[in-house]
Amino acid sequence: MFIPDEKTLTLFRDYCTLNEEFDGKSISNAMMYAYQCHANTLQSYDDKPYTYHLKMTYDYGCKFAHLLTATECELALSACWCHDVIEDTRQSYNDVTKACGVELSEVVYALTNEKGRTREERANDQYYLGIRQNEVATFVKLCDRLANVTYSCENNQRIKLAYRNEYAHFKQSIWNLRFAEMFSAIEQILGLN
Repeated sequence: MFIPDEKTLTLFRDYCTLNEEFDGKSISNAMMYAYQCHANTLQSYDDKPYTYHLKMTYDYGCKFAHLLTATECELALSACWCHDVIEDTRQSYNDVTKACGVELSEVVYALTNEKGRTREERANDQYYLGIRQNEVATFVKLCDRLANVTYSCENNQRIKLAYRNEYAHFKQSIWNLRFAEMFSAIEQILGLN
């Protein structure tokens, strides 16, 4: 289990909150771990702390949690917080395993982009295959995309257009009927339906 330092705990209390309905021990552990990882690398989300994006992703996870089993729910909501730690904060699979357990590491690993010079190279067929093979990873990727699309529609029309242009390929790459409601939500935000 991850043990945050005092500075992280202080900053964390000022910024992050959990939905009371989904306040499991592993979720709060994952939230603190992700918060510290992103803070340690000084990563931001435009002019906001990166945890702004992670909280949006988690909030979408809570909104669509009814699509998950009880067992999947705590893992998925934990992964909403940690989904970028390998990709963006110099953490390894083993680091995530040590902090949060192997199940969460598997989901985070599936959500980690491939190496590449372009967005297309990083989100290639192998990347999407790894997501499709893990339904919790598929759910978290949809939460991540909902957060990014929502933010871009409000703050960055260029990025919104990029998400809109790549949506058909994204949908085809990770389609899962179980999560059709989430795909519809993305389409509605992007004005595609």
